[in-house]
Amino acid sequence: MESNDLADPSEIRERHSEFIRNALERYESPLVRYGYGLTGNLETARDVVQDTFLRLCEQPPGEVDGHLAQWLFTVCRNRALDVHRKATRMTSLAEGELDQRASADPSPAESAVTRDTVHRIDALLEELPVNQREVVRLKFQNQLSYQEIATVTSLSVGNVGFLLHTALKTLRGRLDRLERPSSLRA
Repeated sequence: MESNDLADPSEIRERHSEFIRNALERYESPLVRYGYGLTGNLETARDVVQDTFLRLCEQPPGEVDGHLAQWLFTVCRNRALDVHRKATRMTSLAEGELDQRASADPSPAESAVTRDTVHRIDALLEELPVNQREVVRLKFQNQLSYQEIATVTSLSVGNVGFLLHTALKTLRGRLDRLERPSSLRA
């Protein structure tokens, strides 16, 4: 790090700007999705992510190097929780917002099936306890490791594994019940 002491200040600023641009490119969308899952509001999620990146700008790159994803998700989570505390409740995803999302499927029938499945899974996720819902979203929407999730949520790795296992088992059971014909239900 002594070479940084001797480096040209404009070169240091340029490296820091490059670091921020790369972080923004890589993590902005996953953080917005994560923030949206925590706040239930896209604009609030964007504000939370903007604040997260502003805080990153204040950090020397060496402070977060090697654990940038954990740091960003932790700051985003803490900021979202602060906003949530102020609002005292999370807003659910509005029905119309899912209907307006662009579908990768060209067929209207396939799109309708996909939308129905997303509605059912989202509804089932919303029925999970908040801590289970959060670890599921961190794992499957943001592809964080158990260790990264543990760091973000201040839980132990074992607790993260238990919450994921319990959540997936619950979701699987509820999906099976929904897909089974009513005549076969006990």
